[in-house]
Amino acid sequence: MTALQATATAAKPAKPARWAADSVSMLREGARLRLDHSPQSLWSVDRVIAELRRESPPYEAVAQALRGYGSYAGEVLVRELGAAWEETADGYLLRTPDGALWDPIGEARRTFEADGSLRLLCLDAMRAN
Repeated sequence: MTALQATATAAKPAKPARWAADSVSMLREGARLRLDHSPQSLWSVDRVIAELRRESPPYEAVAQALRGYGSYAGEVLVRELGAAWEETADGYLLRTPDGALWDPIGEARRTFEADGSLRLLCLDAMRAN
């Protein structure tokens, strides 16, 4: 592998980390909500998503925010478990040390659809490791 290929490969997982950082900043400035990358902070993120759902916007209007919230949940697992982002054909997934793949970005979408929870995804991943 050349140095250029190594740099390109290492840069790919930075996208979810950037999306998460943008979401943390947006929630801090817009909603005055401070997120500390703890598993407990995902209660707040689930509530933010529930509030979005109650407003009934079209998915397309909130897709970018949901991507950021899911990325934030993934970053919680990166910090708590040493998980790592992997780019796949379907987007970004998180691989935990036990080898399992998790989809926190997809879970944010499911949470918006009232069929998921970022908090529970994190708890499940932590129990499995």
